[in-house]
Amino acid sequence: MHPIIEKVTQEVIERSHESRSAYLKYIDKAAQEGPNRSTLPCGNLAHGFAACSSADKADLTGNQKPNIAIISAYNDMLSAHEPYKDFPALIKEAAHEAGGVAQFAGGVPAMCDGITQGQPGMELSLFSRDLIAMATAIGMSHNMFDAALYLGVCDKIVPGLLIGALSFGHLPAVFVPAGPMPSGLTNKEKARARQAYAVGKIGRKELLEAESASYHSPGTCTFYGTANSNQMMMEIMGLHLPGSSFVNPYTPLRDELTKQAARQVLKFTALGDDYRPIARMVDEKAIINAVIGLLATGGSTNHTMHLIAIARASGITLNWDDFDNLSKAIPQLSKIYPNGPADVNHFHAAGGMGVLIAELLKHGLLHEDILTVADEKGMNSYTQEPKLKDGKLVWEPCPTSSMDTEVLSTVEKPFAATGGLHVMQGNLGRGVSKLSAVSADHRIVEAPAVVFDDQEDFLAAFKRGELEKDFVAVIRFQGPRANGMPELHKLTPPLGVLQDKGFKVALVTDGRMSGASGKVPSVIHLCPECEMGGPLAKVLDGDIISLNLQTGEITAKVAEAEFNARTPIPNRANNHHYGMGREMFGNFRLGASTAETGASNLFPVD
Repeated sequence: MHPIIEKVTQEVIERSHESRSAYLKYIDKAAQEGPNRSTLPCGNLAHGFAACSSADKADLTGNQKPNIAIISAYNDMLSAHEPYKDFPALIKEAAHEAGGVAQFAGGVPAMCDGITQGQPGMELSLFSRDLIAMATAIGMSHNMFDAALYLGVCDKIVPGLLIGALSFGHLPAVFVPAGPMPSGLTNKEKARARQAYAVGKIGRKELLEAESASYHSPGTCTFYGTANSNQMMMEIMGLHLPGSSFVNPYTPLRDELTKQAARQVLKFTALGDDYRPIARMVDEKAIINAVIGLLATGGSTNHTMHLIAIARASGITLNWDDFDNLSKAIPQLSKIYPNGPADVNHFHAAGGMGVLIAELLKHGLLHEDILTVADEKGMNSYTQEPKLKDGKLVWEPCPTSSMDTEVLSTVEKPFAATGGLHVMQGNLGRGVSKLSAVSADHRIVEAPAVVFDDQEDFLAAFKRGELEKDFVAVIRFQGPRANGMPELHKLTPPLGVLQDKGFKVALVTDGRMSGASGKVPSVIHLCPECEMGGPLAKVLDGDIISLNLQTGEITAKVAEAEFNARTPIPNRANNHHYGMGREMFGNFRLGASTAETGASNLFPVD
């Protein structure tokens, strides 16, 4: 094992000792207390299986057979989640065949950042993660279940499901992906159309045609944003079946993997002899594996918040310094858009997760000894890939090397020597930067600040032609407490246009850009956020901002005495708190922790 990984892992274990021990004590107590349907009062149990068949009622009387809870993020507006409509029937069929029962325990909200991008609804997006966790808990709270299957794909949905699952950590769980849509219009062509629209070269009709050719069928979007970063993480943590993350929906292999998830989770209940509660699976090493996967693939910056919240749900204290230190040891091994032209289907065809995991294991860059949902408990099982042979699901060794080294490379010849994320710090606070998609000649920017308190004001200035110059866009009051921390991707096309014209441009914000962060250098998630008096609220138009993505420095080049004497400018906007349901999320905004501590309402922060 690489010494930096050993060191960071040990630091996390020691830092988390007290909270992790308390969590496991609580989980062990829950395991001892239930579920035990034979002790439920008759009225309670009758309510719990009233809608079941006579055979299922007989099986659920007492504890003769294990019962699987299905928690699903299905809705048919979201392409990534539309395939889930058929999964409950497949799961119930497979559970019966394997000697168990399955009940649909509850649905959780599933919103799409692609639909709400730049719209008022985006201000509910980050908080939907905690709401999904709570909805998961409600579905699981009936105490009828011996195990659970969690069906979700996209941005806040998988983290929310996992946080909720960890509240019921005494139960085994398998996460069930739906798979990406087949490749359509390339992501590069889509980005080119967006930039052309931003400067008026094409109209809305042509733009919609390009977007529709890219997002064209059921399944996850094919670029490597938060949704596909979620799938990678679930697999590298051992919570997906090996090789299942990027199998397309509506294929025989996808259906068999869904059935196998039901069969598999039944093996791990407390009623059998191979009890694997999810609380024991999501331990310090599994969390570190997730960070390693994120760095090795140039994944979503959203997970600098989500993974911290997930870790806290399991009694583990992870921080941004852990990401930064691990980044020094982990090379970038994949190039998937926006880090390169390929999409996730190309990555999967090149060998996908199996080749990636094998490469990391071979060089001591991944913890092998974690508990997983594969038959064999360690990560070596994840160097295999699923196939159908004569209609039967089998796992075979993955290719011994990448089938396309332009998409998936090796530790000896990485795309970058270090991981794709950096912690940024200086007199503007602490933030993160995703540099995997930023070319080397754009990683250092020093230019005057142009300050905005709303992305719409930035776009208006761009359309007026006021931004044809070197500058650093400072977008303030975009943090969790200010307006729910919406993604700011509407800024990407115009900033890309200006960069292509030869201007030195960058973005600095206490908001987020997330998994689709592209070629424009940015420093995001700055803490403390402006709403809490953070130093970004002191920046004035014309202040020289210096950012160096290589060294992790972000500085307003203002005399220290002058900068310290400035009073943070207050947030004068209140139009972000009402309409499109935002008025109901006031307590979420008021109670949100910082981005660095997970941007959550669910866990106390020291």
